[in-house]
Amino acid sequence: MQEPVPGVPANDPIIFGPSGRVLLAVAKVLAIIGGLLFVGLVVMSIVSIVGRKLLSAPVPGDVELLQMIAAAASAAFFAYCHLNHGDVKVDFFTAAAPPWVNHALDAFGSLLVGLAGAVLTWRVYVGAIGTQESGETSAILDIPVWWAQIAMVPGFAMLALAGFYMAARHVQEAGRRGEARR
Repeated sequence: MQEPVPGVPANDPIIFGPSGRVLLAVAKVLAIIGGLLFVGLVVMSIVSIVGRKLLSAPVPGDVELLQMIAAAASAAFFAYCHLNHGDVKVDFFTAAAPPWVNHALDAFGSLLVGLAGAVLTWRVYVGAIGTQESGETSAILDIPVWWAQIAMVPGFAMLALAGFYMAARHVQEAGRRGEARR
């Protein structure tokens, strides 16, 4: 995780440029929207459970709504998490490495995140279009399934942008740190 190693200077955080600050702001808005969606799901679940137990009247299609909304809401968090270094990092072997090495490794990891985000954006979009064309709907509420799929696309697209941006910033930092060694 991110615990400091005694005697080893901590890596400086990435400083965001103007485009990075815009990216971070948009990612934050997406994360807030995702959080509000989850709060709504909690309220709906409580109403459904209480209604089911006390009144024999659950929220119709509560599981369908939960699945569809949770998918889109969770995709909304990924970019903000990556921009804030909140993703899982196993740095046991590199904790004592020079900062430029860690930045180079982080650049590679962020590049992979960007590529994964781009592939997910592409495939989820293609899947949503296919689902729309087939006319698939949910069993109880008859909601078009593609709505939930297309709602994931902005989150994955932001993840791709965040990954590529962080890769570029880490490459810059690795170069700067490597130059400082000479």
